[in-house]
Amino acid sequence: MGLFDRIKRVVSANLNDLVNKAEDPEKMLEQAILEMQEDLVQLRQGVAQAIAAQKRTEKQYNDAQNEINKWQRNAQLALQKGDENLARQALERKKTYTDTSTALKTSLDQQNVQVDTLKRNLIQLESKISEAKTKKEMLKARITTAKAQEQLQGMVRGMNTSSAMSAFERMEEKVLMQEARAQSAAELAGADLESQFAALESGSDVDDELAALKAQMTLGPASSSNQPQLPPQQQTTSPKSNEVVDAELDSLRKQLDQM
Repeated sequence: MGLFDRIKRVVSANLNDLVNKAEDPEKMLEQAILEMQEDLVQLRQGVAQAIAAQKRTEKQYNDAQNEINKWQRNAQLALQKGDENLARQALERKKTYTDTSTALKTSLDQQNVQVDTLKRNLIQLESKISEAKTKKEMLKARITTAKAQEQLQGMVRGMNTSSAMSAFERMEEKVLMQEARAQSAAELAGADLESQFAALESGSDVDDELAALKAQMTLGPASSSNQPQLPPQQQTTSPKSNEVVDAELDSLRKQLDQM
């Protein structure tokens, strides 16, 4: 491949690329409709001219037929009058118009075919223009939808999706931690309440024991026979031992109050 051929191909490729980029589908559709309408105007003018020529040829053909009929009558009249020479001239004139009529008939037949063809082409072009207008509106709607979808895709691509999802995950983790703390606090509150009730239960046993001890000390040796007797060396208490017992009672009271 020669250098000039390569340069030509490169230039053509670049020009085609520029043309493709410059083509706006919506504008190109409008331009195509305008060009088709211009063709329609020209075709209508051509049909009108063809019909006019057809009418003119048809008139000439009818005039030629009238002349043929006239010279036929003139020839008959000349023969009736006995003028054979005049009849011959009339027939010669008739032959001239007959030849003209034959040529006009051939031309008229051709014009009839041409006019019929032009009329069919005109109808087809009008139908194509109507169809093109409908397709143009449909394509314009599709172009609008495609542009909107393209813009939406661009917006989606422009969004920092990973960052947004990370933020959602962080917020979800915080919510889970807060729920865990709330659950732990509820469990601790329940445990404290159970311990308080357990303390109350144990405290009631100590109180009962303390009450029984007080009653035993109040009654002394004269208590009922059912009460167990202390050994002989413990039944005789001295004032000093009473003070020790009182101190122990006070200590027990303080412990109970602190519970």
